Amino acid sequence: MSWFDGLLWPIMVVVAWIMVQFHKVLAWLGMDPAGGVAWTLSIVGLVIVIRIILIPLFFKQIRASRGMQLLAPEMQAIQKKYKGKQDPASREAMSRETMALYKKHGTNPFSSCLPILLQSPIFFALFRVLYSMPLIAAGTYERSPNIGPITPAVAQEFESATIFGAPLSGYFLQPGADINIKIVTVILIVAMSATTFFTQRQLTMKNMPPSALQGPMAQQQKMMLYALPVIFAISGVNFPIGVLIYWTTTNVWSMGQQFYTIRRMPAPGSAAEKAFKERKARKAAAKGIVIEEEKPVIEEKPRGQRPQPKRKDRAKPRPVDGTSTGAEASSTAEPSETSVEKPRPAAGQRPKSSGASGASGARKPSSGAKPGAARPKPSPKKKPTK
Repeated sequence: MSWFDGLLWPIMVVVAWIMVQFHKVLAWLGMDPAGGVAWTLSIVGLVIVIRIILIPLFFKQIRASRGMQLLAPEMQAIQKKYKGKQDPASREAMSRETMALYKKHGTNPFSSCLPILLQSPIFFALFRVLYSMPLIAAGTYERSPNIGPITPAVAQEFESATIFGAPLSGYFLQPGADINIKIVTVILIVAMSATTFFTQRQLTMKNMPPSALQGPMAQQQKMMLYALPVIFAISGVNFPIGVLIYWTTTNVWSMGQQFYTIRRMPAPGSAAEKAFKERKARKAAAKGIVIEEEKPVIEEKPRGQRPQPKRKDRAKPRPVDGTSTGAEASSTAEPSETSVEKPRPAAGQRPKSSGASGASGARKPSSGAKPGAARPKPSPKKKPTK
């Protein structure tokens, strides 16, 4: 696989350099340079360096996981909205709304996979370094006589180091593998699968609210929870013992890191948050402090009839004279020709025209008579006497 080594060559050189530097420090501290403990701890040191570099991505993964938990109810609503719709327009609309939801919460499902994706090249680079150790020790490695600081002399020293009687570059399906290699490999495969399972279970079961444990995404996570250990168990028979040590140490580091994060900063609504509040209440009770549970504040608005729009006031009638208005004018003013109100027509009846005379056929009073005064009756004529 010279093409694969060429693709991973820069990472292989970095991995080899870190391992050799840790090995030199351990030898300086008094450990046997040719012993398996020194080289095993060198692999553990490689894990520590890589995981410290990936700490910012780990916190990004935590934020992405919490963002996915918070948007789970909205995601279920979108899935319910387009349930059973398989036409291209509906599928496109569902994808568009899903991406808008990810953008709104500032997360996406791929952010939680970043640490694993970035560790994969390091994992395969270490795999190729350990797999090439016998070839470098024998001087038959095709690509180069050495990998960075790993020279044939260092490779021979690494090949002579054993842990429980098994060389670190040995693997289960290796031709001529003895019983020690197979026993150590099986133990490490079981440890790697178990730590993978408990790491994923700790993240999904303890640090997720109940709403995030339902729906298609939760079912996929449960499937991955049981599928990943089985995949590692099947493929682990091809991994060198050093690679199994690397992966098991990585899982143990992840478990400790997640345990600390979940204990100190649990996700809202999860079982870890409930346990965190109980611990906080117990510590406060021991000091005589009572912690009141925070309740969401609900603003109550007064309920009542909706305010009606106000109508503008109509223009008031002008007074008859300049001094009296309203009822005062009607009580003091004498009836006149202009102040006499005309009778209003009944509802649905058209008003009669006044005609040429202008006052409905009524005679106007004479100029000498006062308005409203009665006419004098004519005196009866006397009959002539005979």
